[in-house]
Amino acid sequence: MRLGFCLVFVAFYFTSVMLFTASLRNANDRIFYKICAARVSQSRLKQQLAGKQLRLENLINPASVSQQINQQIKQIKQIKK
Repeated sequence: MRLGFCLVFVAFYFTSVMLFTASLRNANDRIFYKICAARVSQSRLKQQLAGKQLRLENLINPASVSQQINQQIKQIKQIKK
């Protein structure tokens, strides 16, 4: 009888350990996925920021500003004609 109880106890113990291990692996996989998704999102946002900075620098650049002013003056002259 004692041997049967020990076998049942060992079976429940290993079953519970395996379930706990599977639970930890599942949690680990979810966390890993969230980290990867956050890195991808961060990279995309950095690329968008770099593009916006380039556009802003193009608008602030004195050569670009004078070019835009000249284009607007030409448009105004064409409208007046």
